[in-house]
Amino acid sequence: MIVTRFAPSPTGWIHVGNLRTALMNYLIARKSGGQFILRLDDTDQERSKQEYADGIMADLDWLGLHWDRVERQSARLERYADEAARLRAAGRFYECFETPVELDLKRKKQLNMGKPPVYDRASLALDEAGRAKARAEGREGYWRFLLDQQRIEWTDGILGPISIDAASVSDPVLIRADGQVLYTFASSVDDVDMGVTHIVRGADHVTNTATQIQIMQAMGGTPPAFAHHSLLTGAQGEALSKRLGTLSLRDLRAQGVERMALLSLMARLGSSQPVELKGDLDEIAAGFDLSQFGAAPTKFDAEDLWPLTRAHVQAQPYEAVADRLAAMGVPSAIAPEFWAVARENVTRLADAKGWWELCRDGAAPMVAPEDAEFIAQALTLLPPQPWGATSWSDWTNAVKAATGRKGKGLFMPLRKVLTGMEHGPDMGALMPLLQKAPHLG
Repeated sequence: MIVTRFAPSPTGWIHVGNLRTALMNYLIARKSGGQFILRLDDTDQERSKQEYADGIMADLDWLGLHWDRVERQSARLERYADEAARLRAAGRFYECFETPVELDLKRKKQLNMGKPPVYDRASLALDEAGRAKARAEGREGYWRFLLDQQRIEWTDGILGPISIDAASVSDPVLIRADGQVLYTFASSVDDVDMGVTHIVRGADHVTNTATQIQIMQAMGGTPPAFAHHSLLTGAQGEALSKRLGTLSLRDLRAQGVERMALLSLMARLGSSQPVELKGDLDEIAAGFDLSQFGAAPTKFDAEDLWPLTRAHVQAQPYEAVADRLAAMGVPSAIAPEFWAVARENVTRLADAKGWWELCRDGAAPMVAPEDAEFIAQALTLLPPQPWGATSWSDWTNAVKAATGRKGKGLFMPLRKVLTGMEHGPDMGALMPLLQKAPHLG
C-alpha cells in the first residue's frame, strides 16, 4: 500500500509553497487508495506553537485534504533517543565540539583554497580523553552522522536519475548541543517507522534526501521513492520566498479565493498539463500525473486565482450558496432570484453582499448634468413598487414614448439612476429585486 505524508513544522501559517507539497502527496495516496499522514514536525519546541498546528489542520480541512492519521514528532523523542543510541553503538554517530565561529573559519579557508566547504571530520579523531578535555573547556558536544563516502543514487520521480557523491557533502548534524533532534534525523526515523513509501517535496531538499537515504539504510530501513518538485517564483521569475508569508492559505481564504480554484491551479502548476478548473478532488486526482512535472522553476502569480475563483463561484447553484446568502441578510423568499442575477456579476462570493446592499438600500443616483431634465421626467413615469418582471420594459417604453430617446441614450441614464453604476446585471431581472425607488436630492 502506498503511504505518503505531509510534514509541516507548526512554526507559522502554511502557504502556497507548502500546499503544493501537501497536495501532491495527498493526490498520490488518494489516487492509489493509500494512506495520507499529517505529521507535525514539532521538535523545535521554542518556535512550534499550538495555534499554528491548529491553523495547519484548519487549512487542510478547508481544502478537503483529509488525513488518515496525525503524528507529532514531539511525542516520539524517546524513539529518536533509542535510535541515536543504536547508531552511536554502530559507529555512525560521532560527537563534535567545534564552535560556529570555528566552523565558519574552516569553511572560509576551504573556499579560499578552491575546495568545497565540507566538514573535515576533525572531531572524529578525538578519543575519550580528547572529548573530556573539550567538555572541560566548556565546549558543548553535538552529534553528526558519519556518511559512507560513496555515491548515493536514486531515480527521482520528477528529476530523473540523481547521483550525489557523499564525499562532497558534510556529515550532517543530527542532534544539537542542547539535545534537540533535527529534522534530517527525526524525519528519517519517522519515515521508516511509519512505512512511508513515497515522498514528494521541494527541490531544495535534494541533498537532504541523499543523506537521509544513508540514515535510513543505516537503520536497516528501505528508503521511500522520492520526487522533488520545482520551487515557486514570482510572476516575473523573482524569488518568491520573501513573499510567501503574504501568500498564506488563511490570507488567501480571507481574500475570498475559492478552494477548488486554489487546488485546480496548484495541481497543474509546473506541469505540461493545462490549468483547468475542476469540480472536486476526485477529478483532480484522476488527472494527476507526477511524470508531467518538470524541474524548471515554476512561476506563480496570485492573480491567476481570480479567473478560476470567478468561474467556480458563477457555476454554483443556489443550493450551494444559500447559507452564505442568508448570512448576508438576503430574504429566502427572493434569494434564488437574487443569486440568479448576482452570480454573473461577482468574482468572490462575498461580492454578492454589495449587490444585496444595492437591492436593499438603493444606490446614490448617478445623473449627468445633461441628463438632469430627462431623468426628472423619467422618474415621473416610474411604475409604483413592488416592481415585477415587466417593470423595466414598461418604464423604458413609457420614457421612450414621452421623450423620444432610444438606444444607449435611453437605457444608460435610467440604469445609472437606479443602480448608480454604468454596468451590471440585466435590468429586467434586477429591477424586481430593488427595494427602494431612487430619490434625487
